[in-house]
Amino acid sequence: MNKVLLVDDEKRMLDLLDLYLQPYNYECIKALGADEALIFLEEELFDIVLLDIMMPKMDGWDLCKKIRQISDVPIIMVTAREQKEDIVRGLKLGADDYITKPFNEDELLARMEALLRRRNPNNSIEVNGLIWNETQYEFSYQNKPIRLTPKEFAMIGYLVKNPNQVFEREQLIDLIWGFESETGGRTIDSHVRNIREKIRQAGFPIDEHFITVWGLGYKWINAPIN
Repeated sequence: MNKVLLVDDEKRMLDLLDLYLQPYNYECIKALGADEALIFLEEELFDIVLLDIMMPKMDGWDLCKKIRQISDVPIIMVTAREQKEDIVRGLKLGADDYITKPFNEDELLARMEALLRRRNPNNSIEVNGLIWNETQYEFSYQNKPIRLTPKEFAMIGYLVKNPNQVFEREQLIDLIWGFESETGGRTIDSHVRNIREKIRQAGFPIDEHFITVWGLGYKWINAPIN
């Protein structure tokens, strides 16, 4: 399931987009304006952002610039402005695509799918022979499978897809178990130990890549520690 951040100053538009996208396996998070969007982006990971331009306080162009300072998440600008100069401005500021209101829902969906395919064509990450493949639900080292539980598979996936980013224990709980879960930090630590041991047994130098950030959580680095 792909997570999409919907940003608009009109609740009705947010609700309409949410209603349309949910049946297509999108988890929609609705941000009512730029300030709320930035809070979500600082706390959560998203696969794509649908961004309105004409918003009070901070418009979509300024928000796009701020997003690009912290993330390379795909951005589609969804707006009533259709002048070519506006489209060019949005693309120069870092937007990946542009669609005008009123839009064809099938076209929007196709544009979203195209960006997601372009971002990660095979939903596969490879680090020195270690391969995490989301589409085929496979995890292996040098073509030898490493058997993980679904939650272990999800956890290592978040890490390898976002190298150098520190994931706090509470953040991993929210991402994998859900916001309402009563799972505690010790469960995360237990899963980390299991993942490390399974990958270590396969021969991969896991301790050079799967790093504990004391007092915070965990992160993945692609380049081994010297």
